[in-house]
Amino acid sequence: MTAASAAAPRHAGAAKVSFASMIGTAVESYDFFIYGTASAAYFGTVFFHTEEKLVGVLASFATLAIGFLFRPLGGYLAGHYGDRIGRKAVLMWSLILMGVATVLVGVLPTYGQIGIVAPILLILLRILQGIGFGAEWGGAVLMAVEHAPARRRGFFGAVPQIGIPAGLLLANGAFLLSEALFTGDWVWRAPFLFSIVMVAVGLFIRMRVTESPDFTEMKANNEIRKAPALEVLRRDWRVILKIVALRLAETGGYYVTTSFMLSYVVLAELTSKENVLIGTLVGSALGLGSHLAFGALSDRIGRKRVFLIGSVFTIAFGVPMFLLINTGAVVMVVVAVALGLLLSHDPIFAVESSWFSEQFPRDVRSSGISLGYNGASLIAGLLPFAATALYGWIGWIGPAVLFSLLGVVSTTAAVFTRETAPAVVGEDRSAPVPTKPALV
Repeated sequence: MTAASAAAPRHAGAAKVSFASMIGTAVESYDFFIYGTASAAYFGTVFFHTEEKLVGVLASFATLAIGFLFRPLGGYLAGHYGDRIGRKAVLMWSLILMGVATVLVGVLPTYGQIGIVAPILLILLRILQGIGFGAEWGGAVLMAVEHAPARRRGFFGAVPQIGIPAGLLLANGAFLLSEALFTGDWVWRAPFLFSIVMVAVGLFIRMRVTESPDFTEMKANNEIRKAPALEVLRRDWRVILKIVALRLAETGGYYVTTSFMLSYVVLAELTSKENVLIGTLVGSALGLGSHLAFGALSDRIGRKRVFLIGSVFTIAFGVPMFLLINTGAVVMVVVAVALGLLLSHDPIFAVESSWFSEQFPRDVRSSGISLGYNGASLIAGLLPFAATALYGWIGWIGPAVLFSLLGVVSTTAAVFTRETAPAVVGEDRSAPVPTKPALV
């Protein structure tokens, strides 16, 4: 059997696969983000025995960071097995792991019920969440990008990215609805328990898509490597470090704008945290369309130019965002949070799937993008904690400058990262790059 006959049609069902990837990503993002919201608004008092509000928030954000610290492990495992056994299998198992951990958080006893065991169990479940979420992204975007025509990879690669604002929209919407319907612990428990329904839907949809054509061709051509993650670390570690730096404005800025801001407005006694949630909902709703627009634009003018829209805006918007928030006016708070998501996060995130994927040959592509993407989590997961500590030390200017510095790092990295959009560079980089190491 030839490689051509063994492989599925290269671009058949690109829209269907992208949509399925997006739904699964939305489910996993929902699971991950409800933890961030709960950490900012509830876990400081529910799971940590302290009378000091700031200390409770810091402790809660420390457990939030633990999930980020374990995302690189999930990325390593997903990358290795995504390049070894297929992108689809990794997607299924990551969704199951995330779903189980999230539902169990919803039934955890509190500190008042079982004492110190409660935060310990919370940390263990957060570790599982981190591994599951770290395993999710690479497989989801590769299924979309590798099914897509070369000159539309920006657009189809942006479709799974919609799952992030969709998940955030669902997460914050769930908390607003829960606060309207329930009292006591059920306010934060209900969104976690609802995850079981969403995971079931995500699994059903993902089971119906075909394996990536690139991986199918890799198997037919005997291109499967014994240790793809180790291979890409040895050969392309510079590219992986660039991706880590590229992501800081997007992922770090995102958690400053959302998770930290929920705590900031309460600590500074500016306004209700619900107003930040409303701004997040508005920004996330706009993101459902902006990601597609920015992805399509990157197919025309290049990934790098679209990326720089977001990273440069991040540099400029740090202080103005906090000045808007500091007014305490509902409209200003909503505008600040929504703009932070729409123009700082969305242009960057929309092109990450296509731009990062195009930096690696297909035989180590899952490993390369997963390690780079999740490597940034080692830093980003600490940023809500760092922003809170900076606020306690020097006031709001600390987290504002931190936000802008993230933009400086990512903008610098973007300048030194090669453009890959076929319409701009005049070639198709989807084909594998010849390499020497032995194949299995």
